[in-house]
Formats: sequence, C-alpha cells, structure tokens
Amino acid sequence: MASTVTSSRPGYGQLLRTRGAWTFLLPGFAARQPFAMLTLSLVLLVQHTTGSYGAAGAVAAVTGVSMALFAPYSGRLADRHGQRAVLIPGVLVHTLAGLSLTALALTHAPLWALFVAAVPTGASVPQIGPMVRARWGVKLQDSPLMTTAAAFESVTDELTFVFGPLLATALCTAVHPAAGLLTEASLTLLGGLLFAAQKSTQPTVAAADGHARVEHTSALRVPGVRVLIVTFLGIGAVFGGMQVSLAAFSESIGEPGLNGVLYGVFAAGNMISGLVCGAIAWKVAPQRRLLVGYGALALTASGLWAAHSVLVLAGLGLLVGMCIAPTLITGYTLVENLVPAGARTEAFTWLTGAVALGQAAAVTIAGQLEDRFWGGAGFLVPMGGTLLALATLVALRSRLATRPRGRTVARGVGHRVPVAVD
Repeated sequence: MASTVTSSRPGYGQLLRTRGAWTFLLPGFAARQPFAMLTLSLVLLVQHTTGSYGAAGAVAAVTGVSMALFAPYSGRLADRHGQRAVLIPGVLVHTLAGLSLTALALTHAPLWALFVAAVPTGASVPQIGPMVRARWGVKLQDSPLMTTAAAFESVTDELTFVFGPLLATALCTAVHPAAGLLTEASLTLLGGLLFAAQKSTQPTVAAADGHARVEHTSALRVPGVRVLIVTFLGIGAVFGGMQVSLAAFSESIGEPGLNGVLYGVFAAGNMISGLVCGAIAWKVAPQRRLLVGYGALALTASGLWAAHSVLVLAGLGLLVGMCIAPTLITGYTLVENLVPAGARTEAFTWLTGAVALGQAAAVTIAGQLEDRFWGGAGFLVPMGGTLLALATLVALRSRLATRPRGRTVARGVGHRVPVAVD
C-alpha cells in the first residue's frame, strides 16, 4: 500500500534551524565517533600485538556481543530514569575499561584477560544514536520535519563511519597501534559528558507521566521488532566482515593504510544514499522498500569475495554502502509504526545492538577465514549474513504490517507521530 505524499518537503536547512538542536547535535557527533572507531581500533591493536586476525576478531567480537546484550537495557533505563542518569556512569566505565584493555594488549597479556576487559568495554558503549533520535522526537512532536530528521540521523551515523575508520587507521598505522583505542576512549568521555550536560533537550522520564505501565512495555514483545532484529544482524555482518577483510586485503598488498580509504569509500556510499533517501518523498510503502533494498544489499554483498583488485573492491564497496543507508532508514522508520512511544528508545537500541552483534559474529568468523583460508575468504561473511537475513525477512514480512493508530502525517513514509530514525 502506497503512502500519501505532499507537494513540498521540509529541508535539512529548516531542520538544522530548530531551536536548541545544535546543543545536542555537536556533542552527540563527537560521542558517536567511538562507535565507528572501536572495532577497527581493537582489530588493529590486537593484531599488532598477537599477529593474528583470528585473535583480534575474537576480542572485538566479545566487545560487540557485550554491547549488543547490554544496549537494550541501557535504552530501557534511559526511558525510565533519564538519559543523563545512564550516560554519566556509562562513559566513565567505558573510558576506564578501554584504557585497561589497551594496557593489557600492550603488555601482551593472555587472550583470556583481553576477553575479560572487552566485556565492560563493550557493555558500556554509550547509545548516543538512539538518544539523539529520542531528542529529535521531543523537539519535533507532530512535525513533518521528523522525516527529514530520519534521513539526517542516518547521514550523521554514516558520516561517522567515513571519519571513524579513517581516523582509527591513521592513528594506529602512523602514530601508534594503541592510538586509535586511546582516542576512542577520550572522545567517549568528552563527547558523552557534554551530551549528558544538555538536560533541557532530553526526553521526559517515562515513569513521571500517567502512562508508566504502557511506557514500560518491552519492545522485544512486538513480532515486527524481532524480524527487524534479524535483518539488522545481517547488516552487522556486512560491517564486521568488511572491516576485517579490508584490513587483511590492504596488508596483503603491502598498503595497510589503504584499509581506511577503502572502508571510507564503503561508508561514503552509505552516506550519499542516505542524503538522497532523505530528499525523496516516497510513494512506496516502507515494508516494500525494505524488501527491495535488502535484496539489493544481498546481491551486491555477494560479489565482494570475487574482487581481487583495489578498484573493483572499491567500486563494489561503494555499491554495498549505497544499499545500506536506505535499508537502515526504512527499518528504523518501521519502528515508529510498530512500537509504543515509551518503548522506542529501547527498540532503537535493540536494532543498534543487533548490528553490533552481527558485526561481532562477523569479525570472529571473517578473522578465522582470513587466517585459515585464502585471502578474501572473509568477504564470504557479508554474503552469507545478508542472504540468510533476506530469507528470514521474505518469510516473515507479514509481521511488519501495522495497524493505524491516530492521524497520519502525509510525508512520504506514512508517519503518524514523530519518528526517530537512524
């Protein structure tokens, strides 16, 4: 069923002129960088100290799994007690855990010690993206600008995945193998505390209103959310498989610094398609867009393993990246239709956690494939992850259907109330 559209559409300029928006956007952008830097910084540091991509991928995987498991509870706590109450202790714990993990790696501690330190490092990663999206909801209640904010948030996230890997690679290869992780911890501390200080824009604590029972409903109980979690696991497999495999490819040709450039091309495709997606008033229903977009993602990801030159790999990476942002935007948009308002921060963190979990599994498997088989075998992970997720999405697509709840805002994706989208 197609969505209703209007003849005009609010632009990014109007969105960014929203009063008070920059007070949380700037510190939020700084605090988001660590999410894009953490996995690659860990892979490069641990590979340097152990000489094994398998070990590096395993440590990064523990971090990702910990984040995936704890992120939804962080979102639920933020809904109940406020973002500031969750962020301040979280960024402090993450900084200390990251510094400890760095010290252990540099002193050649046993692998089990790195695993132990990786748990709190991942569990305490601040969920800035979902929190920023929730703040847009406060600022833009019942506004058609929420669709524009949806695309803007996706572009912002992808921009971090352009700069984050480039910065991590440059620091780890040109300064010191530990420089990436140390910078990640510093940005988390500074950006997270500045973001938490913006008290006026954070959402109202759920328990403070008269609908506390509804607000505390778990987003995981919604069938459509569980389907989206599976699809986002596949997206995480693309991120994780690309990070490890591109790093291994760059080293195999004697150009380790090229890793950040190749991953930046992949992320740039993601960012560009996000900008375009935000500029279109869609007539196609989000469920159909998700199926088509995910099919394109699986198709392009399936060709990565066969690329053996820098130019071909960069071109394919660009196409894969261009398929990801529309899929993410549409998936997060569907959350608005599926989940009650008071559980959306938790729902967003479930999806963010699913990406992290898929990434964690992917870096582990891709690392083992790169160590044990031919160079480029790790690229089989994005192919396998997206194909399995696509099969699940096609089989369970009916669970993404939603019932009308209240009036509809005629803005391309059929939103009825403010939407916070990645």
